[in-house]
Amino acid sequence: MLSFTLRKLAALVGTMLGIAALTFLITNVAPGDPARLVAGPNATEDMVETIRVENGLDKPVAEQFVIYMGDLVRGDLGTSIVTTRPVLDELLRYAPATIELVLVAMTLGILVGVPLGMLSAVYRNSWFDHVTRIFSISGVAIPAFWFGILLQLLFAVKMGWLPVSGRLPLVALPPEPITHLLLVDSLLRGQFDTFWTALKHIILPAVVLSFPCLASILRVNRAEMIEVLSSDHVVAARAHGLSSRRIVALYALKNAMLPTLAMIGLRFGWMLGSTVLVETVFDWPGIGLYAVSSALASDFKPVIGVTLLIGFFFIVANTIVDLAYAWIDPRLRNA
Repeated sequence: MLSFTLRKLAALVGTMLGIAALTFLITNVAPGDPARLVAGPNATEDMVETIRVENGLDKPVAEQFVIYMGDLVRGDLGTSIVTTRPVLDELLRYAPATIELVLVAMTLGILVGVPLGMLSAVYRNSWFDHVTRIFSISGVAIPAFWFGILLQLLFAVKMGWLPVSGRLPLVALPPEPITHLLLVDSLLRGQFDTFWTALKHIILPAVVLSFPCLASILRVNRAEMIEVLSSDHVVAARAHGLSSRRIVALYALKNAMLPTLAMIGLRFGWMLGSTVLVETVFDWPGIGLYAVSSALASDFKPVIGVTLLIGFFFIVANTIVDLAYAWIDPRLRNA
């Protein structure tokens, strides 16, 4: 198990370096002059050239790449041209909001998707199964931004039950940070009013973000449950007189959760990428909204930093899933 873990960690480092190189090359061939955008429309050529030299944009792309990779190894993601702040500091500022949103959405997807998939397989070809299948297809097909706008119009504008955007109202004071997650910090500080306010703000974006994840988990879990329920060991358990609840809970669901676990790991990474649209629609102050504003300003270093952070979490999630697979099934360790 130790050698398997070391191989996975080495692959993680190599993949991250590959993502860094690919992202740098893509952002540097994108149209637009960042120095001119920062200097403004009325800036002279001397002012633009000064900004270009200060940020190293006058050097050849190959030299910029070598400098960037060296800084990346030392943990330096560069400085934002627009805000003149270190990119790493800004990522640490915006990342907790995104992590909180993804964790709530993932929890919602697991708590709803797994039971629905299990029940859909148990009551296969019933009206409940048909409804859940339509629900799962809708989750994959509906665009996130369109679904988010519909929920805003219905629950925020028309009914007034939930807020339209943000993490907290402008006049509300956040709790003293401990974990930088509003829901957790408000509970730890005993500020229950702030907790309910933050919970209301996160419901709509979490539902939109979790919908594709929930649908994928439901479909995978249903398919695996149907296959496991028709396997020989389940038929033998029924022949020995075991109750249907015990067979489904102890035997079928446990075996069906292996592929579902892989889907959960993949969806965690995809959720981080989907936050760009969801955070833009709901004005959620996370790394997705930060990436959009940086891209519109042609501020490439923050875009690279956000991409690296999302890629890091994606790879870490898949590595954890691989390690969990190897721990559950020892045959994979020597594969």
